[in-house]
Amino acid sequence: MDTGNRVTGVSRTAIGVAALRAMESRRPDALFVDPYAEAFVAEAMTSIAEDPAVAAEQLDQAMRLFGLHIVLRTRYYDDYLLRAAAAGCRQVVLLAAGLDTRAFRLDWPDGVRLFELDLPDLLDYKERVLAAQRAVARCARTVLRVDLRDDWPARLVEAGLRQGEPTAWLIEGLLVYLSADEAARLLSAVGDLSAPGSRVACEHRDTASNPLLARARATPEMDEVTSLWKGGLGEDLVPWLGRHGWRVEAVDGAELAEAYGRAGAEVDFIGFLTAVRD
Repeated sequence: MDTGNRVTGVSRTAIGVAALRAMESRRPDALFVDPYAEAFVAEAMTSIAEDPAVAAEQLDQAMRLFGLHIVLRTRYYDDYLLRAAAAGCRQVVLLAAGLDTRAFRLDWPDGVRLFELDLPDLLDYKERVLAAQRAVARCARTVLRVDLRDDWPARLVEAGLRQGEPTAWLIEGLLVYLSADEAARLLSAVGDLSAPGSRVACEHRDTASNPLLARARATPEMDEVTSLWKGGLGEDLVPWLGRHGWRVEAVDGAELAEAYGRAGAEVDFIGFLTAVRD
């Protein structure tokens, strides 16, 4: 996304995720309600593509491929963050926050401070839409316009992160866009900033044999997104975290679908994890 409101690459993905969250929010049995997702999509639709029909087809394909995954992921991370806050994590960091609105829609306990990190143009767009909606955060919120390939830990500490206190980290939908080395550097930085009792949550998947990712790569409408995928740590993520001082608890999509009343769909190809810092 640039100053002319053109949405491309990962920023286009953020709009697609917002569209999926808006659709879920309209269901009578919604697993969550994001009251701002529709506004993000409405603002962006005129700039997603030169041809609105192409934009609609891309969103339709994203829904077919990733709809349930995004819904389960959103609810899982909602629950994770609220549990972490209840357990004493009063610092929350969203890496590659995108169009996340948890600062505004979750019922945070007193004393929580939430940091959102992402690219400047995307966050500028987000702030403009939220301001137009008169959105009011339910916790202290700090927005940091950073590139996660740069020295973001220093910026985060300068912004007020207290390294001696436990932090709840969320890395949602990011690792697949990083190489193994980039993912390891990011997670190492998270570990360096994390006091005992800190927590982290993210997805884990075997990118080499994952049928969902294979179907996405075979879908022409998804080319702009799939061309950016680097795979992250893939199946090595869980053992990597274990070797670096984290106690990991993993769950697969089928378990979540059953727990959230959405069983019967083919969702066991994506896993999620939370980990606690020893």
